[in-house]
Amino acid sequence: MRLELLSDARAQLGEGPAWHAREQTLYWVDILGKHLYAGTDMLLELDDFLGCLAPCKTGGLMLGLGTSLVELDPATRELATKVALREPADNRINDGKCDPAGRFLVGTMDRYERQANGSLYSLEGQTVKKLLSGTRISNGMTWSSDHKTLYYIDTPTHAVQAFDYDLASGEIGNGRMAIRIPEALGWPDGMTSDTNGNLWIAMWGGAQVTQWDAATGQLLERILVPALHTSSCIFGGADMNELYITSARSGMSPRELAEYPLSGGLFKVSTRVTGMPTYEFAS
Repeated sequence: MRLELLSDARAQLGEGPAWHAREQTLYWVDILGKHLYAGTDMLLELDDFLGCLAPCKTGGLMLGLGTSLVELDPATRELATKVALREPADNRINDGKCDPAGRFLVGTMDRYERQANGSLYSLEGQTVKKLLSGTRISNGMTWSSDHKTLYYIDTPTHAVQAFDYDLASGEIGNGRMAIRIPEALGWPDGMTSDTNGNLWIAMWGGAQVTQWDAATGQLLERILVPALHTSSCIFGGADMNELYITSARSGMSPRELAEYPLSGGLFKVSTRVTGMPTYEFAS
């Protein structure tokens, strides 16, 4: 698999890639830079930390901005707050993704990474439900191909958790560890899945994306990335076989930046699998 640099964006904290199938466009964010990108173009600069986004079935985008869920009309650039989460003052929304039924799941965290006071929420219409609490760095989430399992990462645990997922109600249950990530590979960050039941995980501090068999916990493949802090990944493209990879420069020393000068860039690799789609928010 050949890795391609799409943009030397030098993002402070590139994250949250989402493939908009109807537009055939990749959206992603620079959390600390407060920027929203469409492909290689910077679309919008915001006034708060932009943690994640999801395309909306009715048009526009849903943003996880600060501690609020906000609707964006990209044409007019107008923002409309849908829900303000009740979170500690130093918290912010981090990763988020829609489930196959159109609920928007978002996780929060202490922006200084000092306390395990984050939560995982589910937004359905105007109703917010808390699914988990006591998380530290709420990160990658994705669903199995039959939609019956939610996979979730709280980065400092070095593990992928699996939950039974009731798509009709949005409830989770029977939490268990699906994969234990060796520390030598880095910290598990953003995650996506393919139609074969495998998980693809970006490794913060590991300069790679790893592929895992979700059923056995076996490491299947490693894709080396010339960015130390590989932060997230998502499938896209006309045939849904292209893996888009975000990365970050935040927290890197001058020596590390010299070794990995493309950190903060956006990358793409063509794979031999078909990825699961980015689901849209059903407002």
